[in-house]
Parts: sequence; C-alpha cells; structure tokens
Amino acid sequence: MNTLTRMLLERLGGLLLTLFLASIVIYSAVLLTGDPIAALAGGAKPTPELIAEIRAEYHLDDPVWQRYWEWLTGAIQGDFGRSFVYKTAVTTLVAPRFAITLQLVLLTVVLILVFGVGSGILAATRGRAVDRAVATGTSLGMALPTFVVAILLIWIFAKSLGWFPVYGEGDGAWDRLWHLVLPAISLAVLFIAYISRVTRSALVAQLHSEHVDTARVRGIPRRRVFGAHVFRNASPQILAIAGTTIAGLFAASAIAEVAFGLGGIGSLLVQAAARADLPVVQIVSLLLVTIFVVLNAVADLVSALIDPTSVEGGALA
Repeated sequence: MNTLTRMLLERLGGLLLTLFLASIVIYSAVLLTGDPIAALAGGAKPTPELIAEIRAEYHLDDPVWQRYWEWLTGAIQGDFGRSFVYKTAVTTLVAPRFAITLQLVLLTVVLILVFGVGSGILAATRGRAVDRAVATGTSLGMALPTFVVAILLIWIFAKSLGWFPVYGEGDGAWDRLWHLVLPAISLAVLFIAYISRVTRSALVAQLHSEHVDTARVRGIPRRRVFGAHVFRNASPQILAIAGTTIAGLFAASAIAEVAFGLGGIGSLLVQAAARADLPVVQIVSLLLVTIFVVLNAVADLVSALIDPTSVEGGALA
C-alpha cells in the first residue's frame, strides 16, 4: 500500500469517526435544550391528554439511546424526520434552502479566490508600495464583521443608489444572481483579507527559498519560475487554508442570509433553533458538520496530490 492510499484510508476513517461523534454531540446537545412538547403542541397550552398523545406519537418516552439510534439510521437512509413546527418532512424544508445556500457559497468562493489569491500574488510580487496597499486593505477587511459589511452594503448600494435588491433570493437565474451579489460580498470581505495574507506569506517564503534562487541563476524565465516553483510549491498551504475557509462559509452564511432575507439553510437553522424545531436543528447541524469535514478531507487530498512530499513528511511520517 503506497503512502497516498494509506493517507486516503486514514482520512476516510477519521471522517467517519468524526461524523459519528458529531452526531452524538448534536443529538445530545439539542435534547438538552428542553422538552419539545410546546413546539409540538403548536404554541397552545397542551392538555394532559394532548401531551400523552404527542409523547406516544414521537416516542418521547423511549430511552435516549434508542431514539438516537433510530434517528441516526433514519438519517443514513435519507429519512430526516418531520419538522415539529411545519409538520412536514425535514427533507422538503432543507433541500430548496440548501440550493440557495450552495449558490451563495459558490459565488462567495469565486470572489475569495479571485480577489483573495489575486491580491496576495500582487502583494508578493509587485513591490513594496503594492504590498503596503494590500496590507492596509486586508487589515480593514479583517476588522469588518460580516454583519457590519452587510449593513453598509444595504445602505449604500441598495437604499441610497438602488443598484441591488435588499431582500429575498429572486426568481430565475439572473435575478437570483443579482440578489446574491451583495450577500456574497458581505460574506467574502473577511475571507478575502485572510486568504490574501496567507497567499502573500506562502509566496514570499517560496520566493526567498534556495531552489527558486537556483532556478533564477540557471536563467529560467521569471514567469516559469513563478508558476513551476513558487506558486506550485505554495499551493498546498494556500489550498489547505482555502479549504477550511470554504468549508466554514456554509455555517457563516447564516449571518448574510438573515441580513438579506435569504431563505437558505443558515437562516432556517436560526429560525428552527428559536422555535425549538429539534429535527430541523439536528439535521441542519449535522449537514453543516458533514460539509465541513468532507471539504477539509478533499482539500488535504488535493494538497497531497499536488505535493506528495507533504504527506511523506507530515502526519504519516
């Protein structure tokens, strides 16, 4: 078995163990929030007969481990249960909202990669003045929380200039894209600054490395040195941070979704938590954890494919 295959199997085993432990933590933590009888009763004061009927229908008197096992095996088979509040399958609530969040995250990722990596390259290669300008811009970007950026964007581009809509996700492809521009920018600003600094640091380290100096002395063209020796060797570090960042966007999207009235899974999670809709909270939380660990594992695998020596000299050494 070669090193890469061993790493893949170890990552897969770690991923499954992480998801199993996360499912236990999420299920237990949600149960600790209280008795779901009030949510199941629809806000009305339940009578003893109604309480008994609800507890029997939702098996609330069964042992916790038995309810957890039925929930977990159901989720594995695609049965995510029924919403306490909406009285419908959780799948029908999550699926359309996940599509909106996915579109928002994809647009945000494009902004992060273009402006984050691009400004990092400029800072590392275009001299001290550009480096200082990018450093100033990234310092400002990292100091602005997502909700502050959202408020500023709404005030300037939606209310004052009227260029973009301020609420909702729109209908149709172009209208949807138009509605997602401001939320994606508000979500991307902080991460653009972060990725820019990571990219700049990784590239500067490679630019001052011995093998790059050797390539320059050998007369290899500057553009080729940068592509084949500098950017390629810096890519695993950039990719590892970018993978973690992108994975975190799904959870962070809740702030932008609430600010701009988008019906994604982030806003659904906030609403479900406020209304004690436990099945929705459990599944959306588990979905976000799954996305995070899977994307991180993919980023590790791609980094290993780009630079196999990072595996041999890393965790598996």
